Amino acid sequence: MSGSMETWIRFLRNPYLICGIILLLFVILFGPVMSHFIDVKLVRVGSGMPDQPPSVTNPLGTDTVGRDILAVMVVGTPLTLRIGLIAGMIGLGFGIIFGFLAGYFGGWVDTLIKGAADVLLTVPGLLFLVVIATTLKGNVDVNTMALVVAVLAWMWPTRTIRAQVLTLRERQFVMVARLSGLNGFEIIVRELIPNLLPYLAASFVSAVSAAILASIGLEALGLGPQNVPTLGMTIYWSQYYTAVLRGLWWWWSPPIVMIIVTFVGLFLLSMGLDQVANPKLRRAG
Repeated sequence: MSGSMETWIRFLRNPYLICGIILLLFVILFGPVMSHFIDVKLVRVGSGMPDQPPSVTNPLGTDTVGRDILAVMVVGTPLTLRIGLIAGMIGLGFGIIFGFLAGYFGGWVDTLIKGAADVLLTVPGLLFLVVIATTLKGNVDVNTMALVVAVLAWMWPTRTIRAQVLTLRERQFVMVARLSGLNGFEIIVRELIPNLLPYLAASFVSAVSAAILASIGLEALGLGPQNVPTLGMTIYWSQYYTAVLRGLWWWWSPPIVMIIVTFVGLFLLSMGLDQVANPKLRRAG
């Protein structure tokens, strides 16, 4: 049986992967599917009666400014995922570049990249992001929010990928590739990256999780896109209008539930990918 076939079998037999994929598919498809059944125009301010509890007309009720909460969830969930995906891809992209360069070539390249990552990791990430977001306040949209979060999303992937490359560059297949005349960049592309694909996939899931968490943290402080109903901004506005104290549970609980489902799905997916990539975890499972 080929190695690729064995990998696919491990994917299909891993319960963490299957459960994680199911939960994430629910979150990903929630917005596109429900938009065919819900009038997304109800997300506008003043589109309905304020502070209405869940009913047949408004299944998740309305908020203080008359927005339908279900419509807010349908529009806001994909936007939150978009922020996480953009920031995660940018962060992991730079992490892959810097990690492979530092781990394989070593020397001053390794010293420079590792030093920069280590120094920036000592800076309180949320505080740094708050300063950036505060500077841009009033000019923040979804894409800008993703770029703000991506500023600090590359350091941890750089360190972890560098550590993996350090262990692989002394393996026999890399030495054989060197003897066959391949240069450093060809070895990275042809030999190292294919061997680290499951690990890179798990790193991407972790990067997206961290990016979503960072964006929700900033938005809960009111530093996100003010006129965009992301999950974090929905929580912020519910705090701003004291929804908890006023008993408007239908305003703040749906975005929190969606966030929990998202993170549980990402966590299970990451665990499954770790087991596929790590033989020790496979044996333990």
